[in-house]
Amino acid sequence: MLRRLHSLPGLVSALLVALMGLTGAVLSVDPALERLGTSLPAGLSVAELAGRVARHYPGVEQIQRTPSGAIIVYYSSGDVSGAARVDPASGAGLAPYAPSAFSRWVKELHRSLFLDTAGSAATGLTALTMLLLSASGIALLLKRVGGWRRLARPLHGSRSQRWHAAVARLAAAGLLLSALTGSYMSAATFALVTDGTRDEPDFPATTSGGAPLPAARLPALLATELADLRELVFPLPGDRSAVYTLRTARGDAYVDQSSGALLAYRAHSGAREAYELVYQLHTGEGMWWLGLLLGLSALGAPWLAATGATVWWQRRRAKPRIAGNTPLRTADTVILVGSENNSTWGFARALHDALTTAGRRVHTAPMNQLSPRHGAARHLFLLTATYGDGDAPASASQFLARLAAIAPNPAASFAVLGFGDRQFPKFCQFALDVDAALAARGWRRLCAPATIDRQSTQEFARWGAAVGALLGHPLVLEHAPAHPPTTALQLRERVDYGREQQEPTVVLRFVAAPAPTPGWLNGLLARRRLPRFEAGDLAGIIAPGSPMPRFYSLASGSNDGVLEICVRKQPAGLCSSYLHGLRPGDRVEAFIQPNPRFRPTSGKAPVILIGAGTGIGPLAGFIRNNSGKHPMYLYWGGRDPDSDFLYEPELRDYLADRRLTQLHTAFSRIKDGVRVQNRLSEDADNMRRLIEDGGQVLLCGSRAMADSVRQAIDQILAPLNLTVQALRDDGRYREDVF
Repeated sequence: MLRRLHSLPGLVSALLVALMGLTGAVLSVDPALERLGTSLPAGLSVAELAGRVARHYPGVEQIQRTPSGAIIVYYSSGDVSGAARVDPASGAGLAPYAPSAFSRWVKELHRSLFLDTAGSAATGLTALTMLLLSASGIALLLKRVGGWRRLARPLHGSRSQRWHAAVARLAAAGLLLSALTGSYMSAATFALVTDGTRDEPDFPATTSGGAPLPAARLPALLATELADLRELVFPLPGDRSAVYTLRTARGDAYVDQSSGALLAYRAHSGAREAYELVYQLHTGEGMWWLGLLLGLSALGAPWLAATGATVWWQRRRAKPRIAGNTPLRTADTVILVGSENNSTWGFARALHDALTTAGRRVHTAPMNQLSPRHGAARHLFLLTATYGDGDAPASASQFLARLAAIAPNPAASFAVLGFGDRQFPKFCQFALDVDAALAARGWRRLCAPATIDRQSTQEFARWGAAVGALLGHPLVLEHAPAHPPTTALQLRERVDYGREQQEPTVVLRFVAAPAPTPGWLNGLLARRRLPRFEAGDLAGIIAPGSPMPRFYSLASGSNDGVLEICVRKQPAGLCSSYLHGLRPGDRVEAFIQPNPRFRPTSGKAPVILIGAGTGIGPLAGFIRNNSGKHPMYLYWGGRDPDSDFLYEPELRDYLADRRLTQLHTAFSRIKDGVRVQNRLSEDADNMRRLIEDGGQVLLCGSRAMADSVRQAIDQILAPLNLTVQALRDDGRYREDVF
């Protein structure tokens, strides 16, 4: 519901919102420009200013002080009228004053689209729409990242989603303030709320009628500080019944031109003060720095409109299209899907097709459509993502409430598959909640709940094989989520390890491939640079004959000039065999999947790197880029130091130049061999000291290794009353497991 409340108004009003943002950004510069070169002498009264101005402009009719402090004088000389910006210290003119025609044009476009009443109504509705979009956008952003405490952490999702959320994170507060104040001002324009501007003092019935005194000697003007002045209107020359009109920040008054006494005064009402504050907050007039901040936020409006429309279109294209969906009344197998951005539906479609091929009658639907009729099926599969801080995604938000009203089917079994990002503290939490709720209601599990990290096609295929074995027929699940365009890479260098042990590992270093065909035009058009990436990001490589990419953690950043990966050859591994068969000069196609959560934090706190096998790849990249030589400790496990001590020469160099503080290795296939978790336990005192000093843990390797390491670190931290989960919640324990 919240997403619909955000996306539908945004799509309808995208052009107007973008226009209001651009024109607002242009107008935000005016207060800052006006503030340049403006200064007010301390302690100067309105009377003193009026006297100085009168000496230079005998025909002065009006003095205005703008919110930014500029003094504008309107005067007449014979039949000629004019306006000038003056120096308050002397009253002398600085330059003729003429408002910018361009600024007036932009202001009219911003306020009313040049359409008077209809245009003002349109901009008012746009302001209300921006208010709704800003408020709902902030709510969605907080829900997505898991609350205020995680607002500054790296974002995830597609490129358009990340850019949309990143700009929203910077601009949303300013847009919310502009929309709120703009809506109030529009309401005042149509008298829906009062602005207090019509509350003027009663015009005096009589005046003293005496000879006029010079403005510099009038007591009421002497008692008014220039900093409070808004406007001073001079009486008509020769008319002794005329009066001065004085408007200040506190109220408005009429002043006798002969005695200088206040003939009438009315302080500003609360409504007037509220409107003027709102006007100042909206325009930045009088607070030029706020105007610039709001202008920068307003520049985000067209960007948010464009990226928001792109995200909507991508989500629409990803909407489920299940071919051959069996009617529910005849289905023996049901797949229910929980998804926020529709990405889970692709996996559900692959499962649907595989079960149909196996002879099942399959019905697939959103989890929110759960009904007693779904429970009549023999098998119930639930594929769901987790949104935000362990919450239900949009298409599953009503599932648990519906489940409570449905009696379990004793003859049916269920299986839950969760999708998420392991770097989030509540990884796949909603899927686990669904599994627990079904079990608590008496439903029978087909298998334990399983989880998929970052839409891993390999994990999905393994889950399918396990479920197929339980069902008694093979399930081949192949689904490749849409990936970015690939870049051609050429292998420059390979370093082989462990070939004699029949368990080879290779370090591959790629550069951007040259133009595939000769010619200056091809050379000009071909991309010769590596894409942008950092150590710890992922390279997606699709082997010939495979529809699915295999992801490898990067051991380098694009600034290193190479794309470097570390690959162990897996038995029957299609992609690893393909990569091991490459020779210098061979080409591959790859794309980058950012992994911003798996990075060392900036600062001088120690970094503890833990890995095994090829998991050393990104860790070696982090060490290589430790140019500040901050404390960095590596615990790494291999098999045999004589055959597969990966990166040994580089690590020795890093120790020598202090980019690496300490190296602790563990080799399992030698006499008295140990594993990396044993090294951690042996160094427990040092580990506790590093954690107490604010240390961060980065772990890369197999899932089994990661589980053993977590258990070891929990035991190490027990005397400190800390756990791995507490470190994870604080952003100080991050994993990249496979």
